[in-house]
Amino acid sequence: MSTAAQPSACPGDLGTGTCVPVIDEGIQALVLDFDGTLADTRRGHEDALRAALQPYGVALDPDWYGRHIGLSIHDLLAVLPGGRDLPHSEIIQHSRTHLLATVHTITPIPCVVELLQQARCAGLPCAVASGATRLLVAPGLDTLGLKDAFAAVVAREDVSCGKPDPDLFLTAARRLGVTPERCLAVDDAPDGIDSARAAGMQVLTVIDGHLTPIGNAAAEYVPSPAGAQVPRESTQPGGSGPAAAAGTAAPWLADPT
Repeated sequence: MSTAAQPSACPGDLGTGTCVPVIDEGIQALVLDFDGTLADTRRGHEDALRAALQPYGVALDPDWYGRHIGLSIHDLLAVLPGGRDLPHSEIIQHSRTHLLATVHTITPIPCVVELLQQARCAGLPCAVASGATRLLVAPGLDTLGLKDAFAAVVAREDVSCGKPDPDLFLTAARRLGVTPERCLAVDDAPDGIDSARAAGMQVLTVIDGHLTPIGNAAAEYVPSPAGAQVPRESTQPGGSGPAAAAGTAAPWLADPT
């Protein structure tokens, strides 16, 4: 197990001269996505899925994958163009075998680890809310040396609906015993951002390795024709949703000066 990323109880002065904002006193808990947020896993997951699809003659478009990166592999295959009739169980097994064989190579995203350190120094309970399976999240946390940093780890199999539904973040807040409005969430993906905002949490995203505030208005959800929950506004680049609001004033972040 690597301990390179293991946050100490209070490693010293944080939030000054770094990419990490200072958490306001009104925030009572921190909830982090795992893949692409706490751990730099995007390339590995994309390559694993592409290799698993290759025997079936299905190409994985990088732009499409980037728009759906926050989904679990089950949910990805359900919406993948041409993927409905594929043998999902075989593809998932192939992808997971590859990811488990390479999990020891994943690295943390430094600014998110530093935010985690800051939260723990402040005595805030912390949780993971991941759309991935626990079979991958648990060894990933172990590789990063962070398995003991979280009071709760919520994975895709713990909820009925994955992101962009709010279930993962709501479950994390409930397990921490903190109301969602008092939670600060971090997620790098459009679906994850929508999920956290629909849960009523304050949200940061990760852009080019830096933490960026999304804004503090909860996303409004409406029932889809199938009865599932879907976001009324989008986080896609160029839209009017939370991604477009990145960089706007966030009153729940304290001024470090």
